[in-house]
Amino acid sequence: MAHVVLLGDSIFDNSAYVAGGPDVLRQLQARLPAGSRASLAARDGAGIADVAPQVDRIAPDATHLVVSVGGNDALGQLGVLQDRTNSIAAALNRLATIREGFEADYRSMLERVLAHGLPTAICTIYYPRFPEPAMQRLAITGLTIFNDCILLEAISRSLAVLDLRLICSNDNDYANAIEPSVAGGDKIAGVIAELLSDHDFRKGRSCVIFARGRI
Repeated sequence: MAHVVLLGDSIFDNSAYVAGGPDVLRQLQARLPAGSRASLAARDGAGIADVAPQVDRIAPDATHLVVSVGGNDALGQLGVLQDRTNSIAAALNRLATIREGFEADYRSMLERVLAHGLPTAICTIYYPRFPEPAMQRLAITGLTIFNDCILLEAISRSLAVLDLRLICSNDNDYANAIEPSVAGGDKIAGVIAELLSDHDFRKGRSCVIFARGRI
């Protein structure tokens, strides 16, 4: 039977944001067949660098890994989007430097995860729900450089991708600007359950993107 381990940040470790309702872990466990289980290594507030100790705690009987991380790293760069520069070239150059750092960090993290040799899926960073339209627009635009890195890694390694931008597509999927609600968590859990039941994790398969789950 399957034992899926969730790695990363509060996309999975969202119990603090659901007001006593079921978190992603509970919702996923309820969707798994009898005998299968899910466990949580992800931690609220984690960045890419924090996944390494999570990997070290993966249970010996784990059969699948799902990683959702990078949102907090991207959030830490939010101020850059509001900086003023003298030229478009200067702004793009600064974004390129951020992209290169994120890409290197994400690749290093993913190599450590994949070293376990377990079937693995990764998640994109979903769009926030900032109340200010100008900030929301900047955030969506800025996230393209981070999600591009994630998708390129998935394509080059033939990994399954949970595209959270499409999975959590409604305002009620969010408990606040950046955390998944009970509704959003249920969608995420549904896609993970579908991934485990339907996806062919054999090596050499093409990258597959999951954008909708069974409700």
